[in-house]
Amino acid sequence: MDPALPQAEAIAQARGRILALGAAADMRALLPGARVIDAGGRLVLPGLIDAHVHLQDGGTDLAFSASLYDADSFEVLIGRMAATSARIAGPMVVGAGWLATRFGDGTDGRFTRAVLDSAVPDRHAIAYETSYHMACLNSAGCALIGLDRVTEDPENGHIVRDAAGRPTGMLHEEAIGMAFAMGLPAIPPDWREEGVRQGQAHANRHAITGVLDPSITPEFLCGWQAVDAAGGLTLRARGAWKVLAHEEPEEVVARIRAMRAAPGRDFRVTAAKIFLDGVLENRTAAMISPYADAAGGNAPVMFAQSHLNRLCALLDAERIGLHFHCIGDAAARAALDAIEAARAANGAWPALPQIAHCQIVDPADRGRFAELGAMANIQPFWARRDPGDHLWHDMTGSRDIYPFRSLIDAGAPFCLSSDFPVTTLNPFEIIEIAVTRRLRGGQALSPDQTLTVGEAVAGYTTHAAAAMWTGGECGRLSPGLSADLVLLDQNIFACPPDRIADTRVLLTLFRGREVWRDPSFPA
Repeated sequence: MDPALPQAEAIAQARGRILALGAAADMRALLPGARVIDAGGRLVLPGLIDAHVHLQDGGTDLAFSASLYDADSFEVLIGRMAATSARIAGPMVVGAGWLATRFGDGTDGRFTRAVLDSAVPDRHAIAYETSYHMACLNSAGCALIGLDRVTEDPENGHIVRDAAGRPTGMLHEEAIGMAFAMGLPAIPPDWREEGVRQGQAHANRHAITGVLDPSITPEFLCGWQAVDAAGGLTLRARGAWKVLAHEEPEEVVARIRAMRAAPGRDFRVTAAKIFLDGVLENRTAAMISPYADAAGGNAPVMFAQSHLNRLCALLDAERIGLHFHCIGDAAARAALDAIEAARAANGAWPALPQIAHCQIVDPADRGRFAELGAMANIQPFWARRDPGDHLWHDMTGSRDIYPFRSLIDAGAPFCLSSDFPVTTLNPFEIIEIAVTRRLRGGQALSPDQTLTVGEAVAGYTTHAAAAMWTGGECGRLSPGLSADLVLLDQNIFACPPDRIADTRVLLTLFRGREVWRDPSFPA
């Protein structure tokens, strides 16, 4: 990934840094007596970087939660929640991954607290939808926080109610955070720390040596900092602090400034995360035109534009990164307008503000990414057809879904990421869909919007390093940079595109230290 030396036969590293690349004989002569790893002619790449991944959440789920991602019936969902309740002690039973396209968003009365009561009748329980923009509580959880008819919806959140006005247990958007603020048991600190460890081990196995966690709160901050302080991180991590719409911009800037100054070797908070809308699945995505399906309607952008412009200008002046969640085209336009306001206030600099997801971007706004230096932080795994994608098409009508090729052709800076645990973390599954726009054997979604393998790999290396402001540290195999290397069992540039997902990672090095080795690769 270094244009000055696109390929090399061997690489020399010492004390966690790359010394040189070139012919094998030259590298041996440079470091006589050094340990030699014979890659057998296989492909070595820079360690991959996932610039939008909820790694602590995903790791915590791996360790402690009921996995509901492939649950295809309420019976399966109930069984897994019950099994987790029997297996895991703690203040609350947690499940994650159920699909709104399969179980609904709670407004049809199918998924209510009664479902979870049948699995967990005697403890507090919560089950998150795969997007984490929806969650259902059981009756014990509702009773603990006093959720009743008179409980008001929070700003940018919604409590689903039955015909009589009683909360059903289903919560949308900021209503989830409100439930924890009202007394729902927090995830224990030791779970958070174990979540970091489990998450980074999962990442290392999949070639990832760098991550940006895009929704840091005080609880997440403690988990990351504890593992980092103990010298336990096996990847480079950056965080974006979650900003709420009611917060005063000056207070936000002061808080992130203090966190950025905190000591840390491999974890630091460097950006602000700003949710501008929700998701289509619960009809909280903000669109320029109303939804095209029979129900119609729309959702507002979660920040007033004047407030957003002021917030972003102050953050940008402080050189704090901007990281926006944008599903609908109205949200993307609001983000671009705020970035434009920040540039007008502070002048242009290589800030690379991130607009994550980009599910719907109005054609009139696609060229603005390049004009404003805004980076499209994209998750190609969703850009394929599956049994639930009719919901998107019904709501969006003729609007393009995930117009990644159009954005890149318009000059948009871009990087690739997973949004794990919302989707798989495996970058090779994601790259395969980026270049095919389909599940294997399935129909392609907008095949004119594919990426090349080279673009996808750049999106996970050089571009992702730039997105995290770590381009001078990692993302390329160049002298002086961190010795973050991955060895693959096949050449993804040469194999059939529909076999990229089969790639296995044989070895991962972070700062020159082995953090993953496949059992099949000899020590």
